[in-house]
Order: sequence, then structure tokens, then C-alpha cells
Amino acid sequence: MTTIAAALRLTGIKKSFGATQALRGVSLEIAPGEVHALIGENGAGKSTLMKILSGAHAADEGTMELGGAPYQPTDPHDARLKGVAMIYQELNLALHLSAQENILLGAESARGGWIDRTASRERARAALALLGHETLDLDQPAGRFSIAEQQVIEIARALLTKPQVLIMDEPTSSLTQADTERLFATIARLRAQGVSIIYISHFLEECRRIADRFTVLKDGETVGAGQMKEASLDHIVTLMTGREVKDLYPRTAHALGEPVLEVKAAVSPLRLKGASLRVRAGEIFGLAGLIGAGRTDLVRVIFALDELESGEVCIVGAPAEAATPHHRWAQGVGFLSENRKEEGLMLTQSLADNITLTKHETFGRFGWINGRRQRETAERWIGELRVKCRDGTQRVGELSGGNQQKIALARLLEHPARIFLLDEPTRGIDVGSKAQIYQLIGELAAAGKAVIVVSSYLPELLGLCDTVGVMCRGELAAVRPRPQWTEAEIMRVATGSA
Repeated sequence: MTTIAAALRLTGIKKSFGATQALRGVSLEIAPGEVHALIGENGAGKSTLMKILSGAHAADEGTMELGGAPYQPTDPHDARLKGVAMIYQELNLALHLSAQENILLGAESARGGWIDRTASRERARAALALLGHETLDLDQPAGRFSIAEQQVIEIARALLTKPQVLIMDEPTSSLTQADTERLFATIARLRAQGVSIIYISHFLEECRRIADRFTVLKDGETVGAGQMKEASLDHIVTLMTGREVKDLYPRTAHALGEPVLEVKAAVSPLRLKGASLRVRAGEIFGLAGLIGAGRTDLVRVIFALDELESGEVCIVGAPAEAATPHHRWAQGVGFLSENRKEEGLMLTQSLADNITLTKHETFGRFGWINGRRQRETAERWIGELRVKCRDGTQRVGELSGGNQQKIALARLLEHPARIFLLDEPTRGIDVGSKAQIYQLIGELAAAGKAVIVVSSYLPELLGLCDTVGVMCRGELAAVRPRPQWTEAEIMRVATGSA
């Protein structure tokens, strides 16, 4: 391997969790001012390696050097003080504290032993300005922001300490294209200042665009590395998966039937100011828009998770009664939350419990669950979705983020839903598994199911959907068949420029 002037050097890193060997001797070198893409499938060891680097875990074997000196952080706070900051894929915010308090947590400005609130606020605002969000309400509790806005707060917190090495684990997974562009501009500025960036993403196009070099992990080992500009995406995918993924957006033949869902002038107390749509059986309907435009609000209102202030949500064949999520499940509507950590999964429960949560009555009698049948069902979905886990009895919280997402999706597939509301369904999922999820969505449409997909990734919407609607400032501004859209046109409508 070519010797480089390394800002960061990891050598022979090994880590096991019980009988599971997560890392088998990984080595990695990052130059000053380099953007280095760390690529691999879910469960390949990327997050474990970065948790060791950021001080969340200690390595069993191996050494680390930062700026040529031995580096062994005792915890994430110690790592930040030494110059290594991490933006986690799973957000780590104190939801009851304000945006400002979260950004400054543990790094407040002080004068004479007292917190300097003016200086602290200026620093928080400056960190947000780097991301183009200087108008974000610093006094609002973090829990009241959308997931995408919470991700902006998380990134601002990492930038606050001006790190030598910045680790970004799926930083754009909940960002719109406009916010992604702002983030890329920030990365370019940090690179020019000599900051080294480790960029973890399943969006290989992003890695190709911003990274200088790449390393591919598979099953806890390094299986490939090189200059990004010299590598084809097909080659990287083959290294990741051990197989070729020829068609990322497979098109399963399906016919559009009669309307099964109609929303009429829906208004909710938060962001939804008026949205009307009609979705047909066998249709894949995509929702695009900027952060705060109301995409998530719309699907939450449809599923009765949020209050409908005015307007109507009509499920064809269902009584027009006061709806609750329980009613929606009974009416054949399934919902996949963008916030799997807080809403989508019971992290302390088993995979089997999570997958069968809405169908417990079919797995037993008189209040008792038939554990064998439940586990058999879980094992079937684990196999079909290629979930990396020990077995169906393992706790969901022990899985990687992408494998958790597969379990959340498995619950909807196991439930006999006829309308699927999928909010960021491929968030944190690797490229091979994305193709598999797209294939499943196509098969649902072919079986006559209606699918609404909320996504911040425009190529996903254009590659997958039959119809795309664009939200702008709480309204569904335009709905057109997919062939009538381009990425540029979607952005024009989303920003109110069309």
C-alpha cells in the first residue's frame, strides 16, 4: 500500500461481541483534508469500526494514531476533545432540550466559570449557518423538529468543535436534495481547511462525487480500496455484495386499478396546509419535497397518527368513522415510520415480536403466543430480506440500522395490508438490499396493493414510482405521472419556483 502522510491511521482493528466477530483486523489510513468513503453492506462492520474510532467502543486488538501520535479515546466526549467527532446514523439528541442546548451540549462557551449565553448562541447559529439553516428556531425542543431537521442539528453539533477528523455515518439519509447540496458545500470547505472526513453512505453516487478514496468492508474485513475516480460503481457494488446488481430499479409489470385512497384538502395543526390526492390499487405514488414541506405530516394524517384539523381521508370500503391507527390497521393500511428508533420498533424486544406485533391473535389462543409459529414466521422474513442477525430471538436494538429497517418493513409485509405508507423505506439500507426492497414494492403493486413512498432521494422516486406528487410549504403543489418529471423540475416545484 502506498505510504501517505496520515492524519489518521488504524491498524489491525479487531472487535467481537460474544461469539460474533464484528471486525477481523481492519486497517485504514486517512490523509489530511481527504474525504474517504467507507462502503459496505449493512452488518459489514462500518459502524462498529467508527464507534471504536469515536470512543463509543474499545477495540479488542489493534492500534490507532491521530496526527502521528497514539490515539485511544476513553469515551465519545474524550474523542471530541482530541479532535474526532462523529455524526451517527441513529440520531442522538436530548429531545426535551432545545436545539441550541443540543448543539452546544458539553461544549458551551464560558466566562469566569459561568456560561456565556450570548457567545454560545452565536456559535450555535454559526454552526447552523454552515448548513444553510441559520433561521432554525434555536429555542424549540429538539423533539418537535422533523427527523430531517433533527439530523441538521446533529450535524451542526459535530461541526461546532471544529474537528480534525469528522465521521459522517449516512448524513444525507433524511436530507432533501437541497440540504444535501448545502452539506456537500460544507464538506468542501472543511476539506480546504485540512479536516479529514470519513464518509459512510449507501448512496454510491454521493461517494463518487465527493470522495477522494474509498475502502470497502465485507463481513468485518477489508475487501477493496482505491482512488474513487478510478473505480466504477459496478466494481464497488461487486466488492460490497459479492455479486452484481445489474438493475437497481427493477420494473415489475403492474396495472393500475380503481381508487382505494382519497385525501381531500387535508389540514393538520403542524405543517399540512391543504393536500388532496387519490391513489389507485396497484399504484406506486411518490411524495417529494423539502424539509418541513409536509410529506411526513401527510402520511401520518392518513394513518391517523396526527390530528386531522379539517378535510377528509377516505379509505375505500372502510367506514367513515373517527379514525385511529388501530382502525387503520384493521382497514388494511400499514405505516412505516421514518423514525424507526422512537416509533417504528420495540428495540428491547425480539425480531419475532416486532415482526408479528400487529398479528398476535393469529399466533396463539386465549392470550398465549405460540412461540414456535412466531419464530418460524420471523425466520422466513429474515431469510427473504437477508437480515444479518443471530436468529429471530435476538433483540432488534442489537442490529445495525439497515437491518432494523428490514424488520420494520417485514412487519408490514407480514400484516395483510392493502395500502402501504412507506416513509423513507430505504433509509440506511445498502445498495444490494435497496434493489431487493424496490423489487418487493413492485411485487406489492403487481398484487394490487397501493403504495405511497416518501423519499428525499429523487432518483429513487423517479426510478420506482408510477406517479410523483411534490409538496411545497404544506401543500401538494403538483401531481404528475413519473415520465413527466425530472429531478430539476421536482426541485423547481418543491422550492416554489415553478
